[in-house]
Amino acid sequence: MVKWLRAAAFAATGREVASFARQAVLLPYDTLAPVVPAGARDGDDVVIILHGLFASAGVLRPLRTAIERHAVASRAPRSPGRPGSARSAPPAGSVHTATMSYAPGPGVEALSERLAALVSALPGGVRLHLVGHSMGGIVCRFYAQEVSDPRIVQTISMASPFGGIPRVALLGFGGARDLDVSSPVLRRVLLGTARSSIPHLSIIAGADTLVRSPIAHALPGGEVRVMEARGHNTLLFDPEVAALVARRIVERRGNVR
Repeated sequence: MVKWLRAAAFAATGREVASFARQAVLLPYDTLAPVVPAGARDGDDVVIILHGLFASAGVLRPLRTAIERHAVASRAPRSPGRPGSARSAPPAGSVHTATMSYAPGPGVEALSERLAALVSALPGGVRLHLVGHSMGGIVCRFYAQEVSDPRIVQTISMASPFGGIPRVALLGFGGARDLDVSSPVLRRVLLGTARSSIPHLSIIAGADTLVRSPIAHALPGGEVRVMEARGHNTLLFDPEVAALVARRIVERRGNVR
């Protein structure tokens, strides 16, 4: 048993190191302007995905591609009696992804305002699914609870530390202060959750070394899925995570508050 646990920990560490390397390659991309889907139309679903601290929208490229691919495959209707064969007529509505980059520094409220600008560039009749990794998940939830936009169908966080990170405020910039355990912004999010009708899914990295007891950082009152043997950044490139997010998008199509 001990040997198995050590092997699992070693494998999780290896995947996390590989994820850091992959992020380094993707960091320069999608940094100059928000990525807005040109083909989005009223009735479509737009998944807005936000990255965490010290990253960029470029690191989300594989996740965005996987979500769109899984969503299309999940929504394709099957012909009766012929498994795997799709009917010729595609289902109404499409799934698109959008994102934006931000440098370390701005706090959650400032990033929420930038998210609002991104949302304003989308057609008024789309359904919005807000997904964020780490700090991005906190920004998504803060925005969803503060603006009360009826187009927001759900929020999903990936390894987001809603419980706060001890002493991170010592880094000295707004984003770090908002992630501290004593953060008024985090307290505002947690208190606002009880009044919000927007469903939330916390995807937890079971081998997250950024925080102690990762599951304790799930958003209270929401649904929780723990991805065992996955690290903080591994979630960004994990096919099971991408499939889970895509499935939630498809399941909630048409659910507008």
